[in-house]
Amino acid sequence: MDFKKFLLLLLLAAIWGASFLFIRVGAPAFGPIALTAVRVDFAALFLVVMLLLRGGFKPLAGRWGKVLLVGVLNQAAPFCLFAYAELSLPAGITSIINATTPMWAAIVAFAWLGDRLNGLRIAGLLVGFGGVVLLIWQDIAQSSALGDDCLAALAVLAATLLYGISANMTKRFLTGMDSLAVATGSMIGAAAVLTLLALFALPTMPLPPSAWGSVLALGVVCTGVGYMIYFHLIATIGPARAVSVSFLMPVLGILWGVMFLDEHVSVTTVVGGAIIVLGTALASGFLKAPQRSVGQQRGGAGKDLPCHVDGR
Repeated sequence: MDFKKFLLLLLLAAIWGASFLFIRVGAPAFGPIALTAVRVDFAALFLVVMLLLRGGFKPLAGRWGKVLLVGVLNQAAPFCLFAYAELSLPAGITSIINATTPMWAAIVAFAWLGDRLNGLRIAGLLVGFGGVVLLIWQDIAQSSALGDDCLAALAVLAATLLYGISANMTKRFLTGMDSLAVATGSMIGAAAVLTLLALFALPTMPLPPSAWGSVLALGVVCTGVGYMIYFHLIATIGPARAVSVSFLMPVLGILWGVMFLDEHVSVTTVVGGAIIVLGTALASGFLKAPQRSVGQQRGGAGKDLPCHVDGR
């Protein structure tokens, strides 16, 4: 990976890491469903324009049903869960738990697609989930709002599980499709579902400019522009390297929370985050043991693990 591509990867991590900051600001004002609906509406409009500039909707012909379902699993439901979680969880902790996404993708690939899990990847799963337990136990379980924080943490884990399912669904049913077309079609599906739901969850009070600014940044920058950078990286450095953005996001997510929201970062948060990132890198096959034969390389490298598209 050359220096320019690394800078793009770092920029994407900064953009997607900032999404947790914007959710934290916007969710209390809009509410989880309304915030997510406006977010995906902005993102869908942006991506539709980009797709039209690329030639239109022809790549989606005959695939709309599966693409729309991916939109529900990969955008509509997870985005709502994140918005709900950040009503009580700090942005930094949410970004750390989000790093478990490739772990869930590995588990779903094993259970559904028969992807092999060798000893190192299984160890990574155990290490990663151990980090989640440590993080929840020390930084959440000691909170004065114990029940709310635990439910919020479970909501984030549910969102990352949905990311893992949708990544494998994309690999199973949408392999070979233009990635921008998949992103646009799935965002249209998410926007359709959430816009209908938002009609019953509209804010009743006037919204401050900070809330509107947050949702605009979420839709256009974090989701729309983020997707464009992500697809460019997939095309130029490959999905295995592009997915490493998941390991950089917690660092930037914590940084934005400290800089703009005055969030406190404990030693346990740092240690738990490092454990989660290590476990995820092992479970996803990003870190591998020395390979002694071609057979071992094909069996346990994890190079065919679906590249998750979470559209933060």
